[in-house]
Amino acid sequence: MDDESGCALGRIEQLIRHAYWSSKSSGIVIGLSGGIDSSVAATMCCRAVGGDRVLALILPSSVTQREDIQDAEEICRSLHMESRNICIDPILDSYRTMPGFTESPYLLGNLMARTRMAVIYYHANRDNRLVCGTSNRTEYLLGYCTKYGDNAADIQPILHLYKTEIFELAESMDLPDRVRKKAPSAGLWAGQRDEDEIGLTYLEIDAALRALFGSGWKSHNEVEEKVLRMVRGSDHKRLPPPSIRRLD
Repeated sequence: MDDESGCALGRIEQLIRHAYWSSKSSGIVIGLSGGIDSSVAATMCCRAVGGDRVLALILPSSVTQREDIQDAEEICRSLHMESRNICIDPILDSYRTMPGFTESPYLLGNLMARTRMAVIYYHANRDNRLVCGTSNRTEYLLGYCTKYGDNAADIQPILHLYKTEIFELAESMDLPDRVRKKAPSAGLWAGQRDEDEIGLTYLEIDAALRALFGSGWKSHNEVEEKVLRMVRGSDHKRLPPPSIRRLD
């Protein structure tokens, strides 16, 4: 690990420790998918407060790849985290009994994300733990996340990092090669891949976001224009709900 990466990790770990101490919580709970974002965030938590204070929840569904579950289990073992594997299919099946239930990859994907977060917060409430988020800056700005689903959290240790910075940071961690090199996927339906769904690589997206920041959010090419449309179209995911505030 170089000095710059070490300093960046140190600041993040101090943030996690401060949140943990100041909240007087008993520990941290994190949803672990076997992907790079949750693996990096879990590593930070374990370094900050110790693996014995971090609970990892592995929450597969019928479309979850077996390799992702195996990767998540391997990370739990290497970080000495307590882990629980809870299949969410029975919960999803109960939703299907609702009158008028309509199923599509989009609707079910969002339902899975919110169901997983409900299970995570149940464990957090029961055990007096903080929920660690796994959202990165790139996906947060694009709105490539589910409101009240995977973007919900008590602490967000990697929210300030672009996806390409997550890739770089993962190289300094003792993560399995398969985790560091696998194609990013939210795992919400079979064969889903983030870059395929977005239509751009993370390298292109991050370059466009940096350029847009530098130009005052003025696009200069097709890629930047597409990224800008996604950012503007997802403002509602980053802003508080509109309301009429009482002043009395």
